[in-house]
Amino acid sequence: MKKRIFEGVATALITPMKDDKTVNFERLSSLVNEQIEGGVDGLVICGTTGEKSTLRYDEHVKVIEIAAKTAAGRVPIIAGTGSNDTVYSVELCNDAEKVGADAFLMVTPYYNKTSQNGLVAHYNYIADRVGKPIILYNVPSRTGVQMKPSTYKELSKHENIVAVKEANGDLSSVAETKYLCGDNLDIYSGNDDQTVPIMSLGGIGVISVLSNIMPRYMHDLTHNYLSGDKLKATEMQVKATGIMNAMFCDVNPVPVKEAMNLLGLEAGPTRLPLFPVTENNRELIKSKLIEMGLIKK
Repeated sequence: MKKRIFEGVATALITPMKDDKTVNFERLSSLVNEQIEGGVDGLVICGTTGEKSTLRYDEHVKVIEIAAKTAAGRVPIIAGTGSNDTVYSVELCNDAEKVGADAFLMVTPYYNKTSQNGLVAHYNYIADRVGKPIILYNVPSRTGVQMKPSTYKELSKHENIVAVKEANGDLSSVAETKYLCGDNLDIYSGNDDQTVPIMSLGGIGVISVLSNIMPRYMHDLTHNYLSGDKLKATEMQVKATGIMNAMFCDVNPVPVKEAMNLLGLEAGPTRLPLFPVTENNRELIKSKLIEMGLIKK
């Protein structure tokens, strides 16, 4: 079996911004510490939730560098380095590795897209040229590309391709992936609301948006399952359904940043084209924070 990056929960960390929408690097460092103190098993930096798409190259690398320096080996730093340009991805991976990334999260090519054969060629090309393990990321709702279980099987033959973040919403596909790949490809849920269902099919954790505001809760949920208390994990999954859904009442990471700001966690604004939540959604988010006991009425 390949070396495992983490078990349990890795937070898909937001990138905090100042009011002028420049990156708040000081707050980023404190967020990393708060997440680690909250019990997370890893941190994904500059993923979708980290607003990777609107970060300049130099900002992207600096955010990864600060996160890695702050974490100082306490948890793995997984850098979002996927692109629809294969060669660009290699360059970004190499620079991320230089500043301390422990692994890479690589989304499928978007917009120009590709075939299943193209996915195999794209990922193998990158895996041949980087020195850290890769987590594939399948999120067809954003990319327009669906990675098939048979493609996972082919990619899992590469020793640098060790896991997948599965966010296609299709549990039958997850089951087939586990059947075809066995222990040669770890599976993480890419959706908070499918954490326990995917773990029941052989997954080993979640890359979580919710853990930006509830790191200990998501740690306990996943580790209850991993330690054998599946009933408790299931109860926690169901209990958090409302807040999990609220984190996607608008485009991620708009709702989770709103929730963090309501909690005083200084996430700051999002960059355009992402736009603040409506008043109705703000009240929805607030009501779910109250429901979970995170704020008072």
